[in-house]
Amino acid sequence: MGHPVAVSQLYLMRKTRHHQLTHTKTNPTKVAIGERRKPHPEGQPGNIRIDTVHQGDLDKQKGGYHINAVDEVTQFEILATVVAISERFLMSALAQLLIQFPFTLKGFHSDNGSKYVNYQVAELLEKLRIEFTKSRALHSNDNALAESKNVTVV
Repeated sequence: MGHPVAVSQLYLMRKTRHHQLTHTKTNPTKVAIGERRKPHPEGQPGNIRIDTVHQGDLDKQKGGYHINAVDEVTQFEILATVVAISERFLMSALAQLLIQFPFTLKGFHSDNGSKYVNYQVAELLEKLRIEFTKSRALHSNDNALAESKNVTVV
């Protein structure tokens, strides 16, 4: 049910010029960080899948976060734990995690979360000459390896 409009308000509305408003939807911006595709390791080690798992909370205390990195071919896996997902903690842990693999890393694949799809991570990967790919839209299995390891290992 609408609100009644006073007659005096109608007179004011007639005297004022009406401006037509148009509304347009906001177009999503494409982030030019990482290539949106499934990685192709071609049977060679060095292409990792990465994901983050929240430990959970206990007695109103925030739990930590586990960073899980798995090589697609060898299934070699490294876990790192941080107290919070922030640049301060994540970048240091990520840098340490990447150098622990016993082979040269060629590829880094993540989901589309801002934890990894950001300029700091892209700069680190560029410095280490590691190709950055991210999951494709409507392809929920692109990062399935890391997701499945989250369930069984973490």
